[in-house]
Amino acid sequence: MELDCIAAVLTLLLKVFTFWFFLTALAFWKRPAPYEKHRPRTRFACLIPARNEEAVVAALVKSLRAQNYPDALYDIYVIPNNCTDDTEGAARAAGAKIFRCFDPVTCKGNALHEAIAWLLSRREQKAYDAFCLFDADNIVHPDFLAHMNDAICCGARIAKARLLVKNPADSWVSGCYALYFMLNDTFFSRSRANLGLSAKLVGTGMTVHREVLERMGGWNTVTIAEDAEFSAQCAELGERVWWVPEAITYDEAPTSFDVSLTQRRRWCSGIMSTAERMLPRLLCAGGGVGAERMRITDMCFFLCAPFAQVLSVVPMLLRWISALAKGSISLWAAGTVLTLTFTAVCACLFSFALRIATSQKVPRVSALLFPLFMASFLPLQMLSLLHRTNEWKAIQHGRQNAQSPRQSAA
Repeated sequence: MELDCIAAVLTLLLKVFTFWFFLTALAFWKRPAPYEKHRPRTRFACLIPARNEEAVVAALVKSLRAQNYPDALYDIYVIPNNCTDDTEGAARAAGAKIFRCFDPVTCKGNALHEAIAWLLSRREQKAYDAFCLFDADNIVHPDFLAHMNDAICCGARIAKARLLVKNPADSWVSGCYALYFMLNDTFFSRSRANLGLSAKLVGTGMTVHREVLERMGGWNTVTIAEDAEFSAQCAELGERVWWVPEAITYDEAPTSFDVSLTQRRRWCSGIMSTAERMLPRLLCAGGGVGAERMRITDMCFFLCAPFAQVLSVVPMLLRWISALAKGSISLWAAGTVLTLTFTAVCACLFSFALRIATSQKVPRVSALLFPLFMASFLPLQMLSLLHRTNEWKAIQHGRQNAQSPRQSAA
């Protein structure tokens, strides 16, 4: 009986997380109004940290050079670090400027710290108004900078683009990434845009105004989840991350499940490390009322979510032990199987609905296996709780050419 009571209390606590994310997700139904058009006036620095990205960095640089935005108003910087290939040569040949780090670099955040510190120190007439961050294996829609300029002119100080997969049909895994990114953009970023909360930053396709970086004293992240850590720092300052769905970046997704597990374990470890680092600061953040306080609360829920997912296993285990002690294990097992079966069917139906909603060519098998893809986060969270990884492992790129960035997306 005591085990059942403990399980019930834990389940009730976990329902708070479920209720929060469900409640905020309900705001997805409304399509945010597009930003008012403005003439080009924001001067951008496009930053591309790159480690052994010779095969793909040129495609990104070329897509940035093809922007429908005045050439005089933006520059492209590739930041090669710890490379054993000719990333620098490929980037330079494609038309990028090169920034070489002065100090040893152990993570993406270190590279950004040095480059942004140097660029912020420039006080001449050509000083940059905002900084755009990209992963080297991306390509960018031709109107990306134009849409970011509109957002900046409308008041945005931190903006997040929509992220699509440039190889959704390569394998069931890359198709799952396409569904995963759509899930995040629709039920997280779009919903929060409608609620006045912050969109979910990822490590690419973000734009940060220099005023924010000057307030922060530059880019100062230390974990391997620099995007989550920076998001938490923005929440602490009371800054909102605006969502700009018209601005689009295309990311190359892994095609192997093993590689996917490695990448997503790094995400899990990084967010947990960020939570340990930033949660005390967020909980103690003074000032902030109304929407600002809600953004801090939302970020706290986001950082606690991996731990809540791990904790969700405990009530089930306690109920199994209780059922075993009472001799009703068969009845409990039957109920568990029925519950899991019902959940799996609902998850598959939701996955196919996502597949229909996206304009990308996602394989049917990806929709069928998407629940497995999402469920695999749980063991990764559990492993990360026991042992964090701070190791960056190169992801083998399977293609240099992307689908046309002019492809429209619903």
